[in-house]
Amino acid sequence: MDRNTFTGLFLILVILVGSTWLLKPSEEELKREKIVQDSLKNTAASKPAVAASKQAQKAAASTAIDSNLLKGPFGSARVASNQVIVLENQNFKVNISSKGGKIQSVELKNYKTYDKKPLVMFNENDTKFGLSFNAGGSAINTDELYFTPSAPALNVSKADSGSVTLRATYGPGQYLDYVYSIKGDSFKVGFNIIATGLESAITPGPLTLNWETVLRQKEKDLQNEHKYSGAYFNHADNEVDHIGTTEDEKKDLGADGKIKWISFKQHFFSNVLISKDGFDKGSLAVTTSPEAGVVKRYAASLVLPFKKQAVNSYPMEFYFGPNQFKTLKDQGYHLERQIDLGWGPLKWVNRVAVLPVFGFLEQFNWSYGLIILVLTILLKVVLSPLTYKSYISMAKMRVLKPEMDEIKAKVGEDNPTLLQQEYLKLYKKAGVNPLGGCIPMLLQMPIIMAFFFFFPNLFELRGESFLWMEDLSTYDSILNFPTIPLLGINHISLMCLLMTISTLIYTYFNNQVSGATGQMKYIGYITPIIFLGVLNSYPAGLNYYYFLANMLTFAQQFLIKQMVNDEKIHARIQENKKKPEGEKKKQSKFQQRMEDYMRQQSQSKKK
Repeated sequence: MDRNTFTGLFLILVILVGSTWLLKPSEEELKREKIVQDSLKNTAASKPAVAASKQAQKAAASTAIDSNLLKGPFGSARVASNQVIVLENQNFKVNISSKGGKIQSVELKNYKTYDKKPLVMFNENDTKFGLSFNAGGSAINTDELYFTPSAPALNVSKADSGSVTLRATYGPGQYLDYVYSIKGDSFKVGFNIIATGLESAITPGPLTLNWETVLRQKEKDLQNEHKYSGAYFNHADNEVDHIGTTEDEKKDLGADGKIKWISFKQHFFSNVLISKDGFDKGSLAVTTSPEAGVVKRYAASLVLPFKKQAVNSYPMEFYFGPNQFKTLKDQGYHLERQIDLGWGPLKWVNRVAVLPVFGFLEQFNWSYGLIILVLTILLKVVLSPLTYKSYISMAKMRVLKPEMDEIKAKVGEDNPTLLQQEYLKLYKKAGVNPLGGCIPMLLQMPIIMAFFFFFPNLFELRGESFLWMEDLSTYDSILNFPTIPLLGINHISLMCLLMTISTLIYTYFNNQVSGATGQMKYIGYITPIIFLGVLNSYPAGLNYYYFLANMLTFAQQFLIKQMVNDEKIHARIQENKKKPEGEKKKQSKFQQRMEDYMRQQSQSKKK
């Protein structure tokens, strides 16, 4: 080792020793550090004890709560774990929750939503169902109780049936049972409430059955689904009424007798609760929710009588299924009356004539587009005598037009009363009824208007395609755009557009036949434009029917035109003019009234 290296190592050693001596803590600092370290050790040792103490406190509180619940009414049903029992047949899958003993969801197996998802009538988070009453000095709501099921999940085949009982125990020999049953080929779920041994436990007074649910969108057009959804109910006198189809409503029921059933109805599907003995009274409420994808919210409160007897039984049924006229009618209780087939005579046209013919045509297993075509042809054949009579009347008016123009030029337009008097004289001499073309058309109107209700409520069209129309039960959009304010239009329906064009063409040719002039000539062109906006969101099946009706009317008028000769009509009119008054056809009451009115107006002006 040379001298320089030794000198360097020596200096490093001196620095290390010097720094150790200079940085050595004092006695006071060592004592202070010892106190800090001892404190940290004590804190770490106390944490498990504190945690254990908190857990013990929570357990003690929980035990106290559970103990209090168990001592109260239906104590054994207050604390438990939820179970789901499944009742299933070929039509639906019903999930029943042990909490509340209620049906928490229903899925219809053979149908899908408009976007091809499983069709669930309502789900667990959207429904409440249970009895409310007082027992043992406490208010009881069975929706909060845990029922004990007596059977596992049931899958019932077509020819079989099955049932499950859920029980909430009050005490020894005292309990409340919910019994659910199904058949393999049914849309119904049997539901029986049986209260056993509770006559002294339940405070005297009626029981209230509460049912609330939210029904979500299942069809393409949510606005249309809003329009056809509402709460329906049936009194014991078989009168069916409804609320909530046009606006939010609440109604007290039972003033006109017992309530047989209530229905939470959507456009094409219904959730119905039927009481075989009837509910004493109750209330219904429907509200429209702004929430996306929600059709409406429903709530029902129904009163059941409770008697001081060992067993009180309340037999009921649920219907979960399609709003198909035949299917609903097969259930009994007039459930089919919740399908809106129109008012007054329109309803009976659909029930007595259209539905039976439509059902007959379905037997041939044709596509529904073809069935609508055949139905329209049959209707046009039945109405052809009226169409012929209307055409002849309009042809007579057309032949008389030159003479009417002469009268108008002679009398002038300054005296409309006198002008109408002269027209009436001409009609009387010619044996022509000016309303002859309108009356046959008016007689056809109930049938034409009946279809305005028939097709939008026809379940059979749901999901059925024809030509470019993917679903005949809703509109066939070819162009979508942002919603136009005030009008509320956000699409163009192709079939509605074709229907409008055909109506405009029909109006043009009809004016040629009738010889219409002036304002009457143009009014006919305005109406189809209005209907374009009105029917744009209506089912493609309805617009398809109106389009076919126009096309067949063109064909009818073409054939009639080949059979009708204007010269012969004119000759017949001239012969009528030459006939004595006694041989002429008697005036209609309307013509007589018009003539009397014109005479009175003329005399009044003279005075």
